[in-house]
Amino acid sequence: MGVDMERDDSSILRTANIALALVFVIGTAALGYEAIGIPPVVIVGGSGLAAVIAWSKTYLKRPAAPETILPIFLLTVAALEIHMTEEYLTKFGPAMSRLFNITWTERGFLLVFAFIGPALYALTAIGLFYRVRFAGFIAWFIFIGPGVAEFTHFIFPLLRPALNPELPQAISHVFSNGTVISGMPNYYIGTTSTYYFAGMYTAMLPMIPGIYAIYTLLKKDREKRRIAGPTGHIAIRSQDDPRVRPAKTAC
Repeated sequence: MGVDMERDDSSILRTANIALALVFVIGTAALGYEAIGIPPVVIVGGSGLAAVIAWSKTYLKRPAAPETILPIFLLTVAALEIHMTEEYLTKFGPAMSRLFNITWTERGFLLVFAFIGPALYALTAIGLFYRVRFAGFIAWFIFIGPGVAEFTHFIFPLLRPALNPELPQAISHVFSNGTVISGMPNYYIGTTSTYYFAGMYTAMLPMIPGIYAIYTLLKKDREKRRIAGPTGHIAIRSQDDPRVRPAKTAC
């Protein structure tokens, strides 16, 4: 009976964590749509749902050891911040605004990626150290979203901008919601004859550790499932006690 109650509690915690993750994805996508437009819904929503699926089948059930996930997470976000520097210097937000006729200001770019982002990364790192389940979701979201999804930088130069695609010069525009964005560059290869988009040179930096993290986490999780066997319980050996005891993780 005690085992059944423990399983019930575990099931409730997993359901609560999945619900929280879905609220995060939907809320973030909704805020992105309200502030910018459709592209954040596609990018954030798609990456978020993929992260929920991968995380719910791995870290949520079997949290990875901090020494496995934490270094590659920190490496990914460090590479991401370097990448964001190039994006800021080459006006990624205004370039996206011109490309898709959306309102992504430099202020909004800095607010998300220079202020909110690093705070979220730091809190996630602490959570991963203590094997907090929801921290694992944020890590998966970073690996799949800002990690793998950076390949879109290599597609953007091929897309015809929604605003003045024939003009190579940066433009200013008043959008339908009253937002004014100036200095919007045009990276359309058909106009500039140059294959480049804001942030493209460093786009591979977060992709490499992000993809490696996904591969490593899936591999380690398969090993855990094989060791656990049909019981689903994984035993670890303590450095202080030579006897085998059940692993303990945070909720």
